[in-house]
Amino acid sequence: MRDRVIARRPPSRLRGGGLRQAGAAAVLALLLTGAGSASAGAEPDGEKIYQRCFACHSVERNRTGPRHCGLNGRAAGSVEGYNYSKAMRNSHIVWNKETLDAFLANPRAAVPGTIMAYAGVKKESERAALVDWLLALPPCE
Repeated sequence: MRDRVIARRPPSRLRGGGLRQAGAAAVLALLLTGAGSASAGAEPDGEKIYQRCFACHSVERNRTGPRHCGLNGRAAGSVEGYNYSKAMRNSHIVWNKETLDAFLANPRAAVPGTIMAYAGVKKESERAALVDWLLALPPCE
């Protein structure tokens, strides 16, 4: 029988072992600190929450619901070319942080007779993020 000599690499170089260990340690550190993850304490993203509204609304144009550009300081029921309910046209609401928060919490309670079918954003932190995002939208062109 022939004697075989098998060259061995140090364990840290064997198939990226050192890199794997370092990577695993980094992932573990991120998990333990909560960094890099969508943890329960993460701030909601208003733009992502707005995606729930896409079935009826758009920022730029009217759809089933009115467009949302230039919402801050705008009178409710005033977007040209959109057919609002009588309740919304006569609501005398001017959109700001408080009025938008109340409406998005419970549209039918805020404006009885509204045709908006959505029940509202129940989670306060999500609603606050959505309100801030909507009010920061630029004026309509």
